[in-house]
Amino acid sequence: MERTYKETLKWLFGLRRFGSKPGLKNIRYLLSRIGDPHERFKSVHVTGTNGKGSTTAMVASILQAEGYKVGRFTSPHLSSFTERIVVNGRQIPPGDVVRIVEEIKPVIGEMVRTPGLRHPTFFEVVTAIAFKYFAEQGVDFASVEVGMGGKLDATNVIHSLVSVITNVSLEHTEVLGKTVLEIAEKKAGIIKEGGVLITATKNDEVYNLFKEVCREKHSRMFRVGRDIRFKKLHSSLEGQSFQLKGLVNDFDELFIPLIGDHQLLNAACAVGAVEALRFHGITISRGAIEEGLRRVRWPGRLEIVQRHPLVVLDCAKDAEAAKAVKEALLKEFTYDRLIAVVSISSDKNIPAMIEQFAQVADLFVITAHKVMGRAAKPSRIAEEVKKQLKPYEIVPDVKEAVRRAMELVGQGDMVIVVGSVFLVGEARELWFRPTVEEPDTPD
Repeated sequence: MERTYKETLKWLFGLRRFGSKPGLKNIRYLLSRIGDPHERFKSVHVTGTNGKGSTTAMVASILQAEGYKVGRFTSPHLSSFTERIVVNGRQIPPGDVVRIVEEIKPVIGEMVRTPGLRHPTFFEVVTAIAFKYFAEQGVDFASVEVGMGGKLDATNVIHSLVSVITNVSLEHTEVLGKTVLEIAEKKAGIIKEGGVLITATKNDEVYNLFKEVCREKHSRMFRVGRDIRFKKLHSSLEGQSFQLKGLVNDFDELFIPLIGDHQLLNAACAVGAVEALRFHGITISRGAIEEGLRRVRWPGRLEIVQRHPLVVLDCAKDAEAAKAVKEALLKEFTYDRLIAVVSISSDKNIPAMIEQFAQVADLFVITAHKVMGRAAKPSRIAEEVKKQLKPYEIVPDVKEAVRRAMELVGQGDMVIVVGSVFLVGEARELWFRPTVEEPDTPD
């Protein structure tokens, strides 16, 4: 079984050669030929430049605390492919991945032979696997994270009761658009007719665009900061507590085991999303919201993996996320020196990210994650570190780079591993073995 699973993953990741092809025609055909599994559960759909994974995890945790059977679909994964597809906290078994892929392969053959269709992409096939598994498992709800954008993303076949757009900034400009408003228009594509939108955008132009789309689609809209308000109470390395005034309930104190002010925004979005289900006749209790937030787990987000010395991992993958991490490091952590182990994907705004990290880091250990063709050359990152007048070392292997950082720390110093999901996934294996051993082929 293990060998078969590895072969299946090798085949799946081989689909990356087809790239990313926005559009819903192919995924709709693929799903129709396997019984339209996405029609068999209710859903909450989450997009946004940052925070969409954390928000998706919080929504799933709250709905599970209410007693529902809940599927959670997120991407990419940190260490194991099976992290992407989860039901009530349990990852899809490798055997089910193998079985569903074998069921899908004949449909792919049909698609290749059918005029007007094409071979599905990696993400389209993974989306189909997730939805089929959720339907087989009889989930009541799926909490679904968009892959890229929204409007033409493969996940946008679901008829979500609530849509969440956490925020919008420049990302994937070659696909989504060159301006924030162009990108916002793509993300607004997940707003459904007669649905509900929850957003935490702070950009009034973006907000007005969403407002117009909601008017056209007869969809209700609620904004964090206006309709949903929160106030931070306390924070520690264990997490943070906050007050929240929601759409339905007022909470004197909620707790999330996640660090950083940005996670409070994500939590407010998640609470807004589950409370908005009441517009569809579904009531989520106060207790479920409290318990779901308290029990949420989302690794690789200011995750403390050891205390002596203090080592923290964060997936911050763009300038906005880098700024959020910088602010959290300044507010929530105490250290003498900070050593940053950094790898960044080549399509990111490396100067802007390094500018943020350099405001808190005393020394950089520059490395390169293993995702083929994606990691920026360490020398490219080093150019930006030099501009910030910070000392650095280059250690090409991720795990060796982390070990080197640990050698450099003195008493009271701290290590942060930051800059990419792929970097964090590799580094995390020094502390946690992957749930399932798999080939070195992340997307």
